[in-house]
Amino acid sequence: MITLNSTEEIKDFIKENDLAFIYFSSNNCSVCHALLSKIEELLKSYPKIKMVKVEIDNVTMAAGEFSVFTLPCILMFAQGKEIIREARFISIMELEGKIQKYYNLLN
Repeated sequence: MITLNSTEEIKDFIKENDLAFIYFSSNNCSVCHALLSKIEELLKSYPKIKMVKVEIDNVTMAAGEFSVFTLPCILMFAQGKEIIREARFISIMELEGKIQKYYNLLN
């Protein structure tokens, strides 16, 4: 998994990918680490979605830039527009429903 290390890298990633999925986490967050593998497994069914991780401890400015107030936080962008935002208590089943809906609309 690619880890981005600046707000510029994040913005470029969003611009360069039609379906961009960003996973914000913290080094100290055990929930963040447990959820990551579940989300990676989920996204295997959606090959056009490109995923990256941002360790908020290393890119603190990203929290303000993308309004990340709690972790873990996921943002999904379609053609540069935010379409999904989930944070803290993330249901994999609900997330899959949202992803599937947008994925089918855009493909």
